[in-house]
Amino acid sequence: MADTTVAYVAHHFDDAEQQKDAASLGMWVFLVTEIMFFGGLFTAYVIYRSAYPEAFAHASHHLNILLGTTNTGVLIGSSLTMALAVHAAQLGHQRALQLFLVLTIVLGSVFLGIKGYEYTHKFHEGLVPGPAFTYEGEHAAEGPHAELFFSLYFAMTGLHALHMVIGIGLMCVLLVLARRGTYGAAYFTPIEMSGLYWHFVDIVWIFLFPLLYLFGRH
Repeated sequence: MADTTVAYVAHHFDDAEQQKDAASLGMWVFLVTEIMFFGGLFTAYVIYRSAYPEAFAHASHHLNILLGTTNTGVLIGSSLTMALAVHAAQLGHQRALQLFLVLTIVLGSVFLGIKGYEYTHKFHEGLVPGPAFTYEGEHAAEGPHAELFFSLYFAMTGLHALHMVIGIGLMCVLLVLARRGTYGAAYFTPIEMSGLYWHFVDIVWIFLFPLLYLFGRH
């Protein structure tokens, strides 16, 4: 095993196992900082929703629950394909690895496409925070608080979408390297670490979806 992995071990590591442990530790530390990063936005949302429950509930009705549910299913599917990509890499199945990476990229792109459609729709409705923000109807008096809701909505989903873009970029790089035969049963750490990142981004959405789309609906 040492002979097959030595080519992938950086000079400052004693062996492949030490290198993998270092990579795992680094990724988990990074994900903890990401949790704190998103945690600040989640905390702000909970505080303001507690302060203005009716305005936030009414504003959430302007979100398309069908599109949100569809995107949730898409991301769950992408988590599955990512897990299968890691499994294929561990077994050294090159074609399966490349296939599941492509499927992960496609599903991630579908998610971003749907989210882009939602953003465009909000723009046409005048629900993008700023000078052009308009909030009409029987709850128009709650406009300032509704604008706060949409400010948090765009901040939270926008940050999540940025992470999705980065994740798709990672998958594209991994796909190019996989086609060159870089990964296999002897060396698959980058696939595994990128998988952890992808699953984290998916989990963030699992929390965003009910907070933004479901709470306040009856």
